[in-house]
Amino acid sequence: MLLVAATQAEIAPLLHYLQSQWICHSGNHYNHNGVNLQVCIGGVGMLQMSYSLSKALQGQHFDMALMAGIAGSFDVHLPLASLVQVGTEYMGDLGAEDHDKFLDVFELGLGNKNEFPFKDGGLVAPGLPRKELVALPWLNGITVNTVSGSNHTIQKRAQHFKCSIESMEGAAFHYTCLMEHLPFAHVRSISNYVEPRDKSKWKIKEAIIALNNWLIDFVQQ
Repeated sequence: MLLVAATQAEIAPLLHYLQSQWICHSGNHYNHNGVNLQVCIGGVGMLQMSYSLSKALQGQHFDMALMAGIAGSFDVHLPLASLVQVGTEYMGDLGAEDHDKFLDVFELGLGNKNEFPFKDGGLVAPGLPRKELVALPWLNGITVNTVSGSNHTIQKRAQHFKCSIESMEGAAFHYTCLMEHLPFAHVRSISNYVEPRDKSKWKIKEAIIALNNWLIDFVQQ
């Protein structure tokens, strides 16, 4: 399995567990009871993630890839530090502004929204049949270069894409895995609500703890 995260901090407790309980090879390869796990710290944003993930896949075979990290939620009914599975990712800011309206690349006529790997403009995860994943809510997300922090931007994106989750790397992960025909899943822990920026309300520590408790249980199984 290839485990992908944007930053080391998001999976630090898992890495500590792997280093103490699994056999470590060359820094980011781990083995335990015949299971091989490689960790890829992809970097923040679509550019870094695309490059890092492509390098990790070169010349290697994986049975599956798993992206894990924290994310913001447009849905205030999702409890902070709860876990979700991102089913479909959309590119949330790739397009053009037409006065007060946002036009994505497909509306601009610069691509076919149903040409592989896209389905109706989205990048759809395959939905791996694992009981640990099935238990997590299946929601849709957008990937952006600049996270939403004003009422105008939040309203525009929420209305256009009708998504629950916002991240900076998800679409790059989905796109690369789909293009490489690699089965994958994408799990996020909710660290904050997507609202006018107020870090005093964020629960990053709690979200990371919840995510890593789940990850450790996942790799143990």
